[in-house]
Amino acid sequence: MRFFLVLAIAISAFAQESIDAVTEKARKTFEVPGIAVAVVKDGRVVFAKGFGVRKLGEAAPVTENTLFGIASNTKAFTAASLAMLVDEGKLHWTDRVIDYLPSFQMADPYVSREMRVMDLLVHRSGLALGAGDLMFFPASDLTSDEIVKRLRYVPLETSFRSTYAYDNVLYLVAGKLIEAVSGKPWAAFIKERIFSPLGMSASKTSIRDIKPGDDSAEPHAHVDGVLTLVRPSVLDNNAPAGAIQSSVAEMSKWIEMQLNAGEIPGGKRLFSAAQSKEMWSAITPIPIGDPPPGLAALKANFSAYGLGWGLRDYRGYKLVSHTGGLSGMVSQVMMVPELKLGVIVLTNQEAGGAFSSITMAILDQYMKAPPTDWVAAHDAAVKLREKNAAEVMKKASGTRDTTSEPSLPLSGYAGRYRDPWYGDVTIKEESGKLVMRFTHTPDLTGELEHWQYDTFIARWKNRAMDADAYVTFSLKPDGSVDQIKMAAVSPLTDFSFDFHHLVLRPAGDAPAYE
Repeated sequence: MRFFLVLAIAISAFAQESIDAVTEKARKTFEVPGIAVAVVKDGRVVFAKGFGVRKLGEAAPVTENTLFGIASNTKAFTAASLAMLVDEGKLHWTDRVIDYLPSFQMADPYVSREMRVMDLLVHRSGLALGAGDLMFFPASDLTSDEIVKRLRYVPLETSFRSTYAYDNVLYLVAGKLIEAVSGKPWAAFIKERIFSPLGMSASKTSIRDIKPGDDSAEPHAHVDGVLTLVRPSVLDNNAPAGAIQSSVAEMSKWIEMQLNAGEIPGGKRLFSAAQSKEMWSAITPIPIGDPPPGLAALKANFSAYGLGWGLRDYRGYKLVSHTGGLSGMVSQVMMVPELKLGVIVLTNQEAGGAFSSITMAILDQYMKAPPTDWVAAHDAAVKLREKNAAEVMKKASGTRDTTSEPSLPLSGYAGRYRDPWYGDVTIKEESGKLVMRFTHTPDLTGELEHWQYDTFIARWKNRAMDADAYVTFSLKPDGSVDQIKMAAVSPLTDFSFDFHHLVLRPAGDAPAYE
């Protein structure tokens, strides 16, 4: 009732029709079964509505109360939790992590020693993009403690604090830090210190908390060109990076508080205005590239990452935002502090063009910008990206030596292999074919199809992942396998499939994991 009352007061019928129209156009263009949208303006929710269905082939509609996985939009909750502890004097942003977590180690002892609380949140640790993500995505049986322990074996790509490279694993360390300082596990802290005061009673810190009959969306993705229901992502072993499930109705309460610099109804605060400013301040510069044709208006003059938030400009306004991506779900939260404006778009399909189109159309309305067909522009950009990726793969296929043979019989490649940070991978000969299995990740099981020479392609049985990978064997002088390197086949493969960071050696040649 609250949403529709405010809607009638605060948003014009024209604006509502415009949001309805762009959302439905985006939903159909990008084949998204269901989308939920909310707009917060001047401290009030002025629009909250669901479109389409929760699950393909079923009639249950998406509403403003439908739960979606918000993925990396969870990171801002983790950052806010630390800000609250800073306000309480229990830690400081510049404190060393090892002073609270003595066992914490990175690959470089200097980085281990000098890593500060703030560094955990701002993607400048020296880790490469997505490094270590295979420890938890796709869903693995590694515990959160095991992942943190294995972080010491993940190699650094750049020097400390020199380069922006988005990571997820250090948010897990941030979650462990929250527990060490507050005495409450991350999930309990989020529920008690954020969800409860904001009245986010339906939101969850794990997809496992969603019960049959709950108003929740199901994830979808294109599998071999066909829109298909896919298994949900379970991120409990790295929950602080992306596990929250919420709705636009309840995320609106979160955004109202954010736009009000931490203050909640009744004059109480989650965090101070000083901490709000800290979280929205640029810390790590992000390189600015040229947008594809049709999206030139999106080119920023500045781009940076703060504490759990991305920061850039658009049409002279500062934007504070984040996106999120899980298997079958993507989302965006966008704020324009100067306009006291917030937009939330949650979807149940892997189509970033949908949330971007809707968000930018709403921003343009409030900025009184010339109308732009953002759906068409993003659709063209998606198709160009797909075309470019297809050309890369076609070129690789064109240079393939189809007459080449493997150096060894298939049995010569079989064995147990070990990577220092991931652990063990097995390759077995079964019915005349090689089958690769990642021991901690059931979804990473697939047949090895010979490509050329000593390179194969892992065709994963779970085709929804869209993450086939080259598997290249290097041989020793005696003809036995020295090591295996992997790389994604398609440029469109999600960066969290960080196969290229693995160095797999025969388990007999590698030390057992300690």
